[in-house]
Amino acid sequence: MASKGKARGISGQYPLVQNMTVTEGGTANMTCRVEYNDNTSLQWSNPAQQTLFFGDKKALRDNRIELVHASWSELTISISDVTLTDEGMYTCSLFTMPVRTAKAYLTVLGVPEKPEIDGLTKPAMEGDHITLTCMTHGSKPAADLRWFRNEKEIKGAKEVNASGKTFTVRSSLQLHVDRNDDGVAYTCRVDHVALTQTPQQATEVLEVHYAPRVQIIHSLAVPQEGQYLKLECVSKGNPSPDPVMWTKDGSELPDLDRMIVEGRELTFTSLNKTDNGTYRCEAGNHLGTSSAEYVLYVYDVPTTLPPSTTPPLPPILPDPTALLDTHASDPTVTGNRDPNALGQHGTDHALIGGVVAVVVFVTLCLIIVLGRYLARHKGTYLTNEAKGADDAPDADTAIINAEGNHAHAEEKKEYFI
Repeated sequence: MASKGKARGISGQYPLVQNMTVTEGGTANMTCRVEYNDNTSLQWSNPAQQTLFFGDKKALRDNRIELVHASWSELTISISDVTLTDEGMYTCSLFTMPVRTAKAYLTVLGVPEKPEIDGLTKPAMEGDHITLTCMTHGSKPAADLRWFRNEKEIKGAKEVNASGKTFTVRSSLQLHVDRNDDGVAYTCRVDHVALTQTPQQATEVLEVHYAPRVQIIHSLAVPQEGQYLKLECVSKGNPSPDPVMWTKDGSELPDLDRMIVEGRELTFTSLNKTDNGTYRCEAGNHLGTSSAEYVLYVYDVPTTLPPSTTPPLPPILPDPTALLDTHASDPTVTGNRDPNALGQHGTDHALIGGVVAVVVFVTLCLIIVLGRYLARHKGTYLTNEAKGADDAPDADTAIINAEGNHAHAEEKKEYFI
């Protein structure tokens, strides 16, 4: 039994450890276990082969390293406030004959610093070409930088540089600034395995200055005499183009009693024909001036025709008997329509049309055959009167000659038996 127990103990006297990953500044717990141990000591050593703990005895003076648990089957220590220099291969030794060891690798993740965005000029001018650069230091492994325009992701150019055990990551974004970029938030976000909760990010809001654009909005589609009309000069620019200036036909407004200017609005209290003309709204800032025009034409008020004084003609009533006869004979009038009538009429019409088509076709064929026959025998036959009239001085003689020809013809007949 003793030898069997000894063999079992020897086969189980192997230290068991696991690799560890910890974020820089965190705490790493290093555990070494032995399934079967015959009162043999366990020891932890750092990557420099310095003994940290031998059993429950601390060997290295480092306040960050503490004993968590020590027994014959387990030795667990903790390293707090871990730095990148703590990364490496740690060794657990079981002092048997021979000494058995197990190695565990401690990986320390470098936390990237909060990114910074450079290259933004405030304010930017419309049409400028600017480059936004986002940079973060201290990541391990190298962090990933992502750009967002408001909430939509856009692609930038990434560059990674090693700095000792950590990396410096830079991403640049090329922009051709226009007025649509005014007030847009550009965000650079850092994605990294060490950032388990909220990612690090930086945001800059772009301010763009641009020349104004002007548009006139009118309250009436068809202005008429006596109506109220409002023209609004809508101008958009940065800085804001204020105030605006109204003119008519290139001059100042003529009638300020009926034409009221309040801010960007021009109001006509009661339109008349004298208000016809071209109205111009102009606004500007230090980047430029813009204007818009509205051509006003005042239409006449539509007049309504007076009611007619001629009494209306009495309606002509149809003959009741004729109406009754018609109703009795026409099912479409009485409303008692045969639901199959439409199909029957349609079939009759189709049959009649087919017969007519066949008759027309046969007639045309007969006309064509007869015409060809007459054309080929034209001039080959003469009437009896024509044959006798060749040498006759008058009509009577021609008839007599024709009869004589008939007699001769009868005499010239031959009979074959």
